[in-house]
Amino acid sequence: MKRNFFVLFLLALSASFLYGQADNLVGIYLTAEKTSQVRVFKATNDKYYGKVEWLKEEPDKLDVNNPDEKLRNKKVWGLIILKDFSYNESKNRWEGGTIYDPDNGKTYDAFIWFDEDNKTLHLKGYVLGMKFVGRETIWIREAELRQ
Repeated sequence: MKRNFFVLFLLALSASFLYGQADNLVGIYLTAEKTSQVRVFKATNDKYYGKVEWLKEEPDKLDVNNPDEKLRNKKVWGLIILKDFSYNESKNRWEGGTIYDPDNGKTYDAFIWFDEDNKTLHLKGYVLGMKFVGRETIWIREAELRQ
């Protein structure tokens, strides 16, 4: 009986640790160009999303490059550009999601991981399932939203 309890305790402990690792992605990030901030959050479906929460210039900038003409009058500020990421424990990264680039109107499959410091976030976008071909960008975690 004691052995079963100990095993259950270890399983619960490891599950809470992994849950915490996955949620480490939640936060505010300054993009590589330092022109915007994205807030990453966990939705009710247990997947991670990222929303533009600050633009350095042009707060009224529109998503003019969106391939859907009906969405081109939508502001970039407030746009969800990261969608549907799940944590992959064995690879220590978030994957299965997409990243949208409002500068060119394209959406890419993507995966995300941290440097050891848990402040430097790497995002790699790719197309046609070819993860070895694509573009990588780096975002830096910030403590709060800019004004």
